[in-house]
Order: sequence, then C-alpha cells, then structure tokens
Amino acid sequence: MLAARFAEVVLPHLGDALSLARWLTGNAADAEDVVQEACLKAHAGIAGFAGGNPRAWLLAIVRNASYTWMARNRPRAVVAVGDLADLDDVSPPDSSDSPEAALIAKANSAAIEAAIARLPEVFRETLVLRDINGLSYREIAAMLGVPQGTVMSRLARARSLLMTDIGGRHHEPA
Repeated sequence: MLAARFAEVVLPHLGDALSLARWLTGNAADAEDVVQEACLKAHAGIAGFAGGNPRAWLLAIVRNASYTWMARNRPRAVVAVGDLADLDDVSPPDSSDSPEAALIAKANSAAIEAAIARLPEVFRETLVLRDINGLSYREIAAMLGVPQGTVMSRLARARSLLMTDIGGRHHEPA
C-alpha cells in the first residue's frame, strides 16, 4: 500500500527533484546523492502525506536534503557551479538551426547558467523554484518559511541581478 502511494506521489516528480538538487548542489553526482536521501525521507514520511501538491512536497524534502547534505559534505568556502551538461536539457538546439546558431544558443545558455550560479543563494533558490520548477509564490513561501511578499521581492531582485549580470557581461569588450 505504501509502495503504491510512494510510486503515485513521488516517482512522477523525480526529474524535477533531480533538477532542483542539481541547481542547489552544483553538479549531477551530488544531486543524485541528495535525491536518493530525499527519496528515503519521502518513503519514510509517505504515510503522513496528507494530499495537496505532491511535487511541492517532494521539492521541499529535496531542498532540505540538499542543504543538509552540503552542510555535511562541503566546506562553506566552496562555491557550486552547475554542470554544463544540464544546459542540453534546458534548451536543446532546433534541428533546423545552422551549426553556428546552435553554438550561439549553447553559449547563451551557458552564460545564463553561470549568471544564475553567481546569484546569492536566497535569490538563486527562489528563482529556480519559481522560474525553472514552476512553483507558485504560495508554495515557495511555505517551503522557505517566509511570507509571499518576501518570495516576490526575492524573485524580483534575483531577476534584476540576473539581467544586470548578463547585460554587463554581454557588453564587455572581448
């Protein structure tokens, strides 16, 4: 019974869980470890899942597992930068594009990925949860334990910092 509930609630959202863990930890290998831990926690707590949004429930577990894992396994001075291989999942080049256009698109994706990785953690986390994982302001607020207004403010600030970073780097002389 619990295995079936786990399969229904958790398994459809494993891709999103892995994506969030990659953004938070900075690489695929660590993300896989985090998601494995999160799945164990979700399995242990599946009987207590009262309904609602299973995706938001799982992503909250992944978020907490990510920070716990990083606190145990990384010195605080380490700065995480995502895997560039993740960019292939974000925006695959159109097969009708020329090789040059595909290369430009990949370079643009890399610049965006790097700019997101440079954001302060609270802004990066909010941006990823909203713009990449598509959670609502309410879900993010509940997950982070902050008011919805704080989520909106952090998201606006994250987007502003991202645009400033990308715009400033885009106009630098080569």
